[in-house]
Amino acid sequence: MKKLLLSIIALVLVGTTYAQKQFVSTDTKLPAHPRILMLKGEEKALMKKIKKDVYWNEIHTNLVAECDKMIDLPVSQRIKEGKRLLSVSREALRRIFDLSYAYRTTGQKKYAARAIKEMMACAAFTDWNPSHFLDVGEMTMALSIGYDWCFKQLSADEEAQIRTAIIEKGMKASLLKEEAWYLTAEHNWNQVCNAGITFGSLAVFDSCKEFAVDRINTAFNSIPKAMGEYAPDGAYPEGPGYWGYGTSFNALFISVVEKALGSDFGLTEKPGFLSTGMYSQVQITPAGYNFNYSDNGAGAGFNTTVFWFYSRVKDPALLYMQKMLYERGNKLGLMRNRLLPMALIYGAGSGASLANPEKPSSLMWTGRGHSPIAIMRSSWTEGSAYLGFKLGSPAVNHAHMDVGSFIFEAEGIRWAYDFGGESYGSLEGKGVDLWNRAPGSQRWDVYKYRTTSHNTLSFNDKPMSVVESATLDDSGDKNGVMYAMSDLSAMFKDQIPGVKRAVSMVDKKYAVIQDQFTTNGQFTKVRWNMLTAADKVTFVNETTALLEKDGKKLYLRVEAPFPVRLYNELAVPTNTYDSPLHGERFVGFEADLALNTTQQIAVYLMPGEQINNAKAPYEF
Repeated sequence: MKKLLLSIIALVLVGTTYAQKQFVSTDTKLPAHPRILMLKGEEKALMKKIKKDVYWNEIHTNLVAECDKMIDLPVSQRIKEGKRLLSVSREALRRIFDLSYAYRTTGQKKYAARAIKEMMACAAFTDWNPSHFLDVGEMTMALSIGYDWCFKQLSADEEAQIRTAIIEKGMKASLLKEEAWYLTAEHNWNQVCNAGITFGSLAVFDSCKEFAVDRINTAFNSIPKAMGEYAPDGAYPEGPGYWGYGTSFNALFISVVEKALGSDFGLTEKPGFLSTGMYSQVQITPAGYNFNYSDNGAGAGFNTTVFWFYSRVKDPALLYMQKMLYERGNKLGLMRNRLLPMALIYGAGSGASLANPEKPSSLMWTGRGHSPIAIMRSSWTEGSAYLGFKLGSPAVNHAHMDVGSFIFEAEGIRWAYDFGGESYGSLEGKGVDLWNRAPGSQRWDVYKYRTTSHNTLSFNDKPMSVVESATLDDSGDKNGVMYAMSDLSAMFKDQIPGVKRAVSMVDKKYAVIQDQFTTNGQFTKVRWNMLTAADKVTFVNETTALLEKDGKKLYLRVEAPFPVRLYNELAVPTNTYDSPLHGERFVGFEADLALNTTQQIAVYLMPGEQINNAKAPYEF
């Protein structure tokens, strides 16, 4: 009780600090329930559109069938995994969002009854784990949707208990000064937590107007900090997986305030935001993987939020990869997506059709910002070649020492790929200081996060800087060559005076990785590294390796003015807290650079066969 009283006192401080501009007031008039995402009667118009489209009708039918399975499931319990309650909050959001959707679109009260049962169980939790505030954000959103959409089915006691839980365990928890750091964050925590608290504030607005107004205004003043990260081109610094998380909740935030307040107050006009839908699509490789740099996973899946962007910009190219992922994927497994109703509300609702989507016209995409990337592909069809190049800084949230890294896919084989993230819970459970990104911290000892575990350069076996950054300095598509270049010198300062890297796709056939080194009078050994999915590596000669997998071949040829030492090594973690690996391997080379000179190398990645007239196209 004492902590709660202190938190109420903190309201004045938090509100004063963040609600510099007023977007709503106690005089603001909101629609009656339902007011969140869909107003009264809008589900009828939505169902007419769903029934006219074979894809949306299939998804809707499967979702309702999934809700039938939920009815007999035991309700959620407050069981933490390590320091997180997040898996419980996410499952509650999935159940309540889906069941409330099924109630509104079918009119069957059994779905509302089961959603209410779930909400009552979660409302009875001692708290929603504010020490890890994402848990609060998602749980508050879950109960807010159910409370609003099933409002007419709530008894007086149920209404009071759920409303009280939203206020006490959601909205008031955001007043705790030690937990409210998300308000100044520039990443997904800001987006998820502000969205959840705003959903709650709009759901219970009528019963606590002054408090709800403060929370909404605070969120409006905070969320632009995260939205600034999309500038200037839409490249999301945290990568595609975290794009799916942060951007989904950002889109939900915009949608809920638009529907309830009649305006987004200029949020969709933020630089790069409406362009970021395409960022999510260019990350998907022809074989259906993500360009999973930093902490992101390789698996790409049907993404509900893409349809929100389609509803805004009506670009049919946004739908092309989504159709592929839907048809290739596990359609019943898709029912585990806790935001699936978004796809129906904004996909079917906007007239998006997966039946005949338009193929994107551009084969190259570049994005700047805090984690610049360049993407090149030979075509948008299955089996085509794909080259991705990642820059930025390890200082970015969730980033690794992966600046200058690349991936290369051809004929469905990931010839060069990235490990992606580690298990946070496992590392935290073993006492790893995982979230400290300072130089020399334990984070940089994690095997998958190191410089030498990525497809980049290292010098004298030292790590790259974790505070410096590399930009996208040049890019283009000329005369059959797509290319991108970055000056990486800052990443390796105190190790080598100068280093630049350019990556190119030539004639839509092969990739070339070019590096330029400027040395001084100190000995410098360079390591050129590539993690590969090849299961067989043969050295053809001193400068060429043949990589093989599933009957496919890739020739890796080094062109250098000095001797190189090719290697083929198994990836072997060195710490007890690292997750085990299963035969993953590195291929690459080491070389001793000449002193006091500038030299260049080129590495050719040639699928299928060697190309005798292959050229190193970039001129530094």
